[in-house]
Amino acid sequence: MAETPPGPKGEPLFGSSRTYASDPFRFISTLEDAYGDVAYFDMGPMETVMLSDPAAIERVLVSEADRFRKPDFQGDALGDLLGDGLLLSEGDTWEKQRQLANPAFSMRRLAGMADRITGHAEDRLAGWADGDVVNAERVMTRTTLDVILDLMMGVELSEQRVETIEEQLMPLGQRFEPDPLRFAAPEWMPMPDDAEFDAAVETLDSILDDIIAVRERTAGSGEDGPMDFLSVLIRARDDGVESPEQLRDEMMTMLLAGHDTTALTLTYTWFLLSEHPEVERRVHEEIDEVIGDDRPGMEHVRELDYLEWVIQEAMRLYPPVYTIFREPTEDVTLSGYPVEEGLTLMLPQWGVHRSERFYDDPETFDPERWKPERAQERPRFAYFPFGGGPRHCIGKHLAMLEAQLIVATTAQQYELEFLGETPLELMPSLTAHPRQEMSMRVVER
Repeated sequence: MAETPPGPKGEPLFGSSRTYASDPFRFISTLEDAYGDVAYFDMGPMETVMLSDPAAIERVLVSEADRFRKPDFQGDALGDLLGDGLLLSEGDTWEKQRQLANPAFSMRRLAGMADRITGHAEDRLAGWADGDVVNAERVMTRTTLDVILDLMMGVELSEQRVETIEEQLMPLGQRFEPDPLRFAAPEWMPMPDDAEFDAAVETLDSILDDIIAVRERTAGSGEDGPMDFLSVLIRARDDGVESPEQLRDEMMTMLLAGHDTTALTLTYTWFLLSEHPEVERRVHEEIDEVIGDDRPGMEHVRELDYLEWVIQEAMRLYPPVYTIFREPTEDVTLSGYPVEEGLTLMLPQWGVHRSERFYDDPETFDPERWKPERAQERPRFAYFPFGGGPRHCIGKHLAMLEAQLIVATTAQQYELEFLGETPLELMPSLTAHPRQEMSMRVVER
């Protein structure tokens, strides 16, 4: 058995980091095409193994999840931003926080919130008129921010405050774009964009402080209080089982991770519908048949099968989280190769979702590939936009519910025509954003 998986030979000092940083999406696809299940490369000083084998991914995320952990981000900017929130915490801390969060994300609670999600979508559409040009990514970002602030924090912010939050997203995102100098430099070395990043974090911290101060007066006590996540955490803090620092970390994680991936899923869904009018027509036909002139609600979501396939296919082609990382806590063997404790594992949704090993014509937008009889032919972890196993995204049900209701509410009234250039260029950060402005013309149906 070979001791090291195959992979590209990198440069001295930088390894493959400069190639990766120039275009992570192409780098991932190239490695998947060339090496298949497993590939080894250096990300500067960081030795990395990329796994594209669904069976190995299932082991890492599900069946042997206790042998793997998230890499320690606490010493870098991601740790500064999200701290010990659900996304980064481990062990007992994660288990306690997940248990606290579960009631706020239960399907029973979310089903009762469907009307409020629809209401937020309607509010954002209220100023639209036939022929208007809108930035779809911006509208979707503001809509999903409205939803997460309402459903998970129990607040409604002024348009000015929502705009202030939105303005901080760019410097935060830029800080996490791949940079070979950061890969090679020691963590203590200052970099040019550090000041803007720190200022953005400080601004968001101030907004969260204000939100928490408002909710402290209405969080209630015991199990009879509101079940939004912030109220649950405030009560846990008051009972001495949650620190103020942990509460802050959870709210920052919820604010950022809770809206971004859904906003991107919606943005790419509108783009793909615009590029494929025959699919758009079927979406409109299904919405007209299932909902008619009614207001979209939970009773309709269960019947919007084709729309669900469309959203799933958008997340396949444009997974907002395009790769996730783990590291083994002991020496393991994966896809026939030994992997030492502490080595970085890359599990790339981008490469696996677009692999012709698992999908016919993988670059083609084909919602019908999500018909049950076709989907069951593929390995389970040939598709994992929400991760998997005990660390799967706690918000996946909310994200799908939001996406279906927001698309249905919008598509009842309008079509969106993409006005930008194709193919899309993507900007890699913690999530995959379109590099160009997503300008779309509103066409009244």
